Amino acid sequence: MRITGTGHASLRIDTAAGSILCDPWVNPAYFASWFPFPDNSLLDWETLGDCDYLYVSHLHRDHFDAEHLKRFVSKKATVLLPEFPTSEMRDELEALGFTRFLETKTEQVHELDGGLKIMIQALTSPTDGPIGDSSLWVEYDGIRVLNQNDARPTDLTTFNALGHVDVHLLQFSGAIWYPMVYELPEAAKRAFGKQKRDRQFDRTFRYIDDLRASHVVPIAGPPCFLDDELWQFNDIFGDEGNIFPDQWVFQEEYAKVGGTNSTVLLPGSVMTVTAGSADTTHPVDPAEFFAHKVEHLEEMRERKRPMIEAAKATWRHPEVDVLKEMQRRIEPLLDESVYLAKGVGGPVRFDLVGYDGESVESIVVDFPEKQVRVYNDEKVRYRFRTDRALVEHLLHIGEVDWVNSLFLSCRFSAARIGQYNEFVYAFFKCLSEERLQYAEGWYAEQKPDAEDIKLGDWIVQRRCPHLKADLTRFGIVDGKTLTCQLHGWKFDLASGRCLTSVGHELRSRPAGTPAPGAETVTVPADGE
Repeated sequence: MRITGTGHASLRIDTAAGSILCDPWVNPAYFASWFPFPDNSLLDWETLGDCDYLYVSHLHRDHFDAEHLKRFVSKKATVLLPEFPTSEMRDELEALGFTRFLETKTEQVHELDGGLKIMIQALTSPTDGPIGDSSLWVEYDGIRVLNQNDARPTDLTTFNALGHVDVHLLQFSGAIWYPMVYELPEAAKRAFGKQKRDRQFDRTFRYIDDLRASHVVPIAGPPCFLDDELWQFNDIFGDEGNIFPDQWVFQEEYAKVGGTNSTVLLPGSVMTVTAGSADTTHPVDPAEFFAHKVEHLEEMRERKRPMIEAAKATWRHPEVDVLKEMQRRIEPLLDESVYLAKGVGGPVRFDLVGYDGESVESIVVDFPEKQVRVYNDEKVRYRFRTDRALVEHLLHIGEVDWVNSLFLSCRFSAARIGQYNEFVYAFFKCLSEERLQYAEGWYAEQKPDAEDIKLGDWIVQRRCPHLKADLTRFGIVDGKTLTCQLHGWKFDLASGRCLTSVGHELRSRPAGTPAPGAETVTVPADGE
């Protein structure tokens, strides 16, 4: 089996039974904010795109590059389609000209022509990607590869059960706007960033330890930021709070915990995998490349500057009446929302900065009152500030996912009173009838976990109230605080209250306190 690195989360897997191109991303994403690094735009995409199978893990625009898919990927390729709850991915691919689809069943092995086997695990929480994320397992002639990309399954048991994995490719770096955009003192922002950076590595190392593959490949990040307005987000300033460490930093951090089996793939690197080895060739020496990271970024910034300026020229749509259009599109969804509206629980304010860079129009999405209106000087818990032109553009193109556009662009600032609220972002990810109905149904179906476990001196429910991670594996108790390390969510064990977000109460009690009817499994606390 041969694995060719093609940048970010993208790779091509070649076997004698066929080739699979995964997540090809080349063009800038999220309002021209994110670019792949190292640059992959000069690869021979005509050849790389002539593949037998195409796999797109999810619809985030650093994985689903519509322009590139349309231009460079063979329409004869069979799309390996994850089993997502909506038809959006298939609809978008069909609009690009793809006609051949294998609609996979999640966690079911499918045998393709020539003995090539694949299995896709689909994650379907409203918080997984835009309505879904996935991982791809591939086997040919006894060689197994898991392309986990940036999916976050609660565990890797399903893949372990299929046999020893030779190569494990997974995310290690940040892919979010927190905490950089928050209006916080720099010291606080740095501290929160360091916590997140540490959690990212901890989560990655746990996945690696779970699977115990022969070889590990860090992928799916980080992006680079080439616009002068966003340049400070690149991890080139020695900031321990930067959440975008690169692949070479991963190598160094992995070595600190005893990791010796990782390989960095540059765009154009080729890993040849056999039953007993994996030999990799590179277009340039990775250590030398990352030693000159700043120079590479500066060269890319100048080369891509016209592309960024051309994108900016398309955003303004003064003909759009933002208030009226937000009312037209969002108020019907507010009327239908029960769980998301209740979860947000208050008004969300958008401060829109005018073309002059000074004037501000404030609009409130009032979830309790189910209306969009002009801000009336009331207190709000959640506030976003961005350029009016960006919201004009979202409304002009009918964007149904403001997370997969505005928020991931990092072209905004945010402030909040109190905890993180996942329902705010879940709603603005679901600005369509289909998405909203799915998200409402998903939250309605969530049931309390009946099984309890013992962690340290506490009895708690086995599954995290957030996204059902197994706390026997991801739960860490420190005094009266439990942390689920899958996403870093914290709970007060004495009260069961979630310390990270609104809602998501944990069932917990001191060990020794009876709980009639609960099944108890004793496991040691993490680190014991």
